[in-house]
Amino acid sequence: MDTTILHYQEGRDKPDLPKTREECHSRIIKLQFDIAAIRDQLATADMERQANGGRIDTDWFRRARTSLRFKREELVLIQEHMRRTAAIGKVKLKDSIIAIVRRDYDDDEWRGVLDEAHRLVREGGA
Repeated sequence: MDTTILHYQEGRDKPDLPKTREECHSRIIKLQFDIAAIRDQLATADMERQANGGRIDTDWFRRARTSLRFKREELVLIQEHMRRTAAIGKVKLKDSIIAIVRRDYDDDEWRGVLDEAHRLVREGGA
């Protein structure tokens, strides 16, 4: 049975978040695989216990459940990190588009663009 414990479990530090979306995707896939493997090990141990009428090693069971909980927590943190960075990226893109387009309009034309954008938002079109 797997008895590895995540490096941050003992000190209760949060894991380092990936820098890129590709790293996030890779970590998510690995965490999903690890979670499934731990769940399989727990199920196998329980089936063996039922078949043989024995007991599960309580220390191993506690470590496995703790590892499962921490891996699920890390998965949620990384998924939220991806959502947050995607939102930040969209804001930066919008700001860049505004900066580029703003150069081509005088104040009255820009006010017209803003009025049209506000109208679209009110009508649910944007």
